[in-house]
Amino acid sequence: MRAGRELAAPGASRWPDQADVAVLLSFDSDHETLALRDGETSPGRMAQGEFGARVAVPRVLDLLDRHGVPATFFMPAVCASLRPDEAPSYVARGHEVGLHGWIHERNTLLSAEDESELVERSARVFEEQLGFRPTGIRTPSWDFSPHTLGIIREHGFEYDSSLMADTEPYELLERGERTGVVEIPVEWIRDDAPYLTMDRFSGLRPQISPREVLRIWTDEFDRAREQRGLFQLTLHPHVIGHRSRLWIVDELLAHIRRFDDVWVGTHGALARHVRAQL
Repeated sequence: MRAGRELAAPGASRWPDQADVAVLLSFDSDHETLALRDGETSPGRMAQGEFGARVAVPRVLDLLDRHGVPATFFMPAVCASLRPDEAPSYVARGHEVGLHGWIHERNTLLSAEDESELVERSARVFEEQLGFRPTGIRTPSWDFSPHTLGIIREHGFEYDSSLMADTEPYELLERGERTGVVEIPVEWIRDDAPYLTMDRFSGLRPQISPREVLRIWTDEFDRAREQRGLFQLTLHPHVIGHRSRLWIVDELLAHIRRFDDVWVGTHGALARHVRAQL
């Protein structure tokens, strides 16, 4: 599997509404699955995940409402099963829901058959709750096995958002052949977890302050705007949803909204736009 050609159109129609820069916000609503995947069911670990759904998600949704910004929520199906009203609430407020595994599994540890089965099982959960299947997928932890692309094609997804071969959307190639699958690339620089995650049983600790993270993301947006490119951001409610952290997303969106040449939308909407280049 390799990166194919860049799909952003040349000229004034590069992004929707003829904008100079496209902005995509995504939230990976992992909640308790990071612990459940590994069989950890202690009250402390469950409470940490519960904070994401109970406190952080409402804060995030209110923030997005204030700025009038649609986002994409990638959600493990187990989270959706535990709280059947959560995914529909995202859609009701104008956001997109994408697949994010069954229980935040590690794809590279699975057989092709098991990986495909969990994708199908996950899609059925969202189809029952939403009345339709999501068109996009993000693999848990951006973990791509040798079988993942074939499974994405088998299940008919229009786009993936797990890989890092470019800063702009591109088509995925499999064994040198075009697949028609749009890749909306991610990057650890534009992810809150590497900067702000804490694990008391390991050496994982936040290394810089939220204010410094805001500066990095603002610089990323400003350079993307200068280059007429894409600014894509990955966030996690249980990580970013604390009082001393969520304000940086508020500040970032206020900065982005200062410019009138910006299109802000969902990953699915952008994938549909760039698919015209296929």
